Amino acid sequence: MTDESATEEVAWETTATGIDYACPGFDVRRDEVRFPDGAAGEYHYVDEPPAVVVLPFTPDGDVVVIEEWRQAVDRVNRGLPAGGVEPEDGDGSGDGDRSLADLKAAAARELAEETGHEADAFEHLISVEPSNGIANSVHHHFVATGCEPTAEQALDHNESIRVRTADYDELLAAVVDGDCRDGRTALAVTQYELTRR
Repeated sequence: MTDESATEEVAWETTATGIDYACPGFDVRRDEVRFPDGAAGEYHYVDEPPAVVVLPFTPDGDVVVIEEWRQAVDRVNRGLPAGGVEPEDGDGSGDGDRSLADLKAAAARELAEETGHEADAFEHLISVEPSNGIANSVHHHFVATGCEPTAEQALDHNESIRVRTADYDELLAAVVDGDCRDGRTALAVTQYELTRR
């Protein structure tokens, strides 16, 4: 069996699509679908632009972290700077798939906006679909090095963020022990630990 025939065996056909709910940051999309057995149905999911996540290292090897209020879980979350890719990031075209240069520009913008830090360099770490059962999100993770507090923090109206630095090994231990519950941070730190350190 070829990969193409294996995909056809389980693939759904989208016959129509529409937005049931829209808000800043994401939409809830409804697809009308035909299942492999021919039956029809609906499928709802979160439709949102790609995002970047930054694992930012200072020249001393510490990690710039943020402590941010997360309304959905009713607590302060310790994690990494992250956010959606904007149309003006990179070449500004905002068309279709974004280039690596566009994604690096978005990572640099998010790092500066959320932490007031700028980096000497960005390296792509991994791109993942963090919750592809309920969303079409793609998160592009980057390692930033040489981070210094040389920019102005410019938070969105709905962001409440404190900036801190953390010892990398302590952050890694918090991820391993389950004390750091932020999924983007856990993924970035473990991927970095397994592939770069």
